Amino acid sequence: MFAYIRGKLIQVTPVFVVVEAAGLGYKIFIPAHVFPRLPQIGEETTLHLSFVVREQSQALYGFISASERDFFESLLGVTGIGPKIGMALIGHMPLVDLQKSIVSEDAAVLCRVPGIGKKGAERLIIEMRDKVKISGIHPNDYAVHLGDPKTQKITDAMSALINLGYNQVTAQKAIQRALKDPIDAEDLALLISAALKHV
Repeated sequence: MFAYIRGKLIQVTPVFVVVEAAGLGYKIFIPAHVFPRLPQIGEETTLHLSFVVREQSQALYGFISASERDFFESLLGVTGIGPKIGMALIGHMPLVDLQKSIVSEDAAVLCRVPGIGKKGAERLIIEMRDKVKISGIHPNDYAVHLGDPKTQKITDAMSALINLGYNQVTAQKAIQRALKDPIDAEDLALLISAALKHV
């Protein structure tokens, strides 16, 4: 139903954004890695959309690339994986790494994602390994902009907090608050230390 949206960024949170297009405001849920890559409020942004309809809810999910969006929709076909787990998988590792983990049957890597246990990882591998085509991915679909060290450090800091046991929302909010402090955001250690003060 929806392929993508291009419009003005009205509201940004670690979990969702509001984008205005043609006079309508769309609430769109986003995976973790999208948050630090968004433009400033008031600027134009483009997100590739997945419209998920459940018995008691309807929601839009937004992604940086069509490849991420398509893979998210494939994940929803796996037994036991809903939008929340699908977003965690997409948001906590580059798409190519996620796909390689499935193809190589590396359940240990998948288990690092919050909400994925050993049985869930094994089921994901069994149901998805024959559907993954790594060669079709374009580097721009998953790579953080390497020319922006600040963006890379934010992503690394978020991963560090998650590995310490904090959930996605807590980690994102802590980093968002830390960035308001007078610190060097390109110094990973300082950024993580500052974020820990806000969890």
